[in-house]
Formats: sequence, C-alpha cells, structure tokens
Amino acid sequence: MASLTPTSKTLFLFHRPHLKFSSPCLETFLQSSFVSKRVSFHFKVPVFDRMPLKTATVVSATTAEKPKKRYPGEAKGFVEEMRFVAMKLHTREQAKEGEKEVKEKEEEAVRKWEPSIDGYLKFLVDSKLVYDTLEGIVEKAVFPFYAEFRNTGLERSEKLAKDLEWFKEQGYTIPEPSSPGATYSQILQEMSEKDPQAFICHFYNIYFAHSAGGRMIGRKVAEQLLEKKELEFYKWDGDLSQLLQNVRDKLNEVAESWTREEKDHCLEETEKSFKHSGDILRLILS
Repeated sequence: MASLTPTSKTLFLFHRPHLKFSSPCLETFLQSSFVSKRVSFHFKVPVFDRMPLKTATVVSATTAEKPKKRYPGEAKGFVEEMRFVAMKLHTREQAKEGEKEVKEKEEEAVRKWEPSIDGYLKFLVDSKLVYDTLEGIVEKAVFPFYAEFRNTGLERSEKLAKDLEWFKEQGYTIPEPSSPGATYSQILQEMSEKDPQAFICHFYNIYFAHSAGGRMIGRKVAEQLLEKKELEFYKWDGDLSQLLQNVRDKLNEVAESWTREEKDHCLEETEKSFKHSGDILRLILS
C-alpha cells in the first residue's frame, strides 16, 4: 500500500488541466514512470507561462496611458473654447474675463462713447456688406458643412436693409461701403474658399459678438442719437438665446471631425477677427 502513495498524489496533478508543464518530454516521462513503477522523489510544479504575460500586458498598458492635455472650455465643446479665447481679448471694462489693455476709443466702456450719426451710418453700411458676404458664403457652401449655417435666425442683412431704408426716409444720405468693410468682406470671401477653420472663427465671432456687446452699442447709440428708437439690426425673430444655442450645437458638431491642429488654427484666428471687426466698429466714433 505504501507504494501507491507517490503514484496517487502524482496522478492527482495530471488530472488538473490548468497545470501545464514547460517541457512535453518531462510530462511524457513522468506519466510513463508513475503508472508502472514505485517512485519516491519530489518535484516542483513549473511556473505557469500565462501569469507573467498577463502581468506584463497590464504594466505595458498602464505605462502607455498618459494624461490628455485639456484646453480651457474643451469639456463643454469647441464653442466654449472659442468663447474663452475671445473673452481674453476684451478689456476689463468690456468683460470681467478681459485681459487686454485699453488702447483705442472703441475699447473703452460703451458709456464713454460719443457717437456721430454720420459715423453710425458708415458702421451700418459696412456691417451690411460683411453680413451680405457671410450669408452668401453659407448659401454657396464651397465646403458642404457651411450649409449647416443657413437660415439660423441670426442673419442680419435683411434687418440692416430695413434700417438703412428708414434713415433714407428721414432725409439722411446713405454712404457707400468704406475701406474697413470692403477689406473685411474680401478677406472673408477668399478665406472661406481655402481655409474653412479660419472662416468659422470669424463667422462665430461676428454673429455672437453682435448678439452680446453689439446690443449694448445699439442701445447707447439709440439713446444719444435716435431718441431711443430700436433699430431692426438689434431685433431677432424668436428667442435669441435658443437661436444662439442652435448655432452652438451645429458648430460643436462640425468641430468634432476636426483634428486638434485644425481646432488650434481656428482659435488662432480670433485676434484677426477682432481686428477687422474693430476697424468697422471704430467708424461709429468717426
């Protein structure tokens, strides 16, 4: 009976399928020896092959994971990234998030402005040219996604046409577009045909700036020059906040397909957008 003990214990090992021997020859030898002979020796179960591989895989995956750089506003969508960059280019008098120093008259708080009616008409005429250009670009849609921004409710060309007609009825002479508006219009047209990310930056800043600071300017001018008459330029059909949100959603959706480099290129265009819009805004004070 004593001779059965080693064989029984060893056979017990062979009936465990999860125990694998590192050498097929060793396994064959042990099986043939233990079945027919009395054996009395000890051996160590080989180290399993799978465990080190699994551990190595986990370590490799963990090592490969690096913290992703987060951009200001990125968690809320690309529009928030654009807003963040734009707000930094305001002065503290214009916005609490502003960081720019006041250098030009139009950068001062609106309450300090001294607009003229002639200058305001130049501003409206040049603004209409820019909005005509924007609406024509999205209608033509050289890049298919431009078509997403047709009939958003933010369009201003028709509203401005009504305002200029009203001024004409009051006896004012409507001027021709001046250099700031004509220059910006040409830049937008050319840009839209070869640089869609840059164009979207201008598109966003023009429409969204008018819905915020633009309305403040409209109220100021109305108080000083128009006996508080509210122009059509500052009116929207429907809930403005919802119209803006609809466009935000479309902009975010379009930007989802962009690379990080394309998004950064769009953001880098913000300062140029402010410059050209500022040139037109400055006409009010001329």
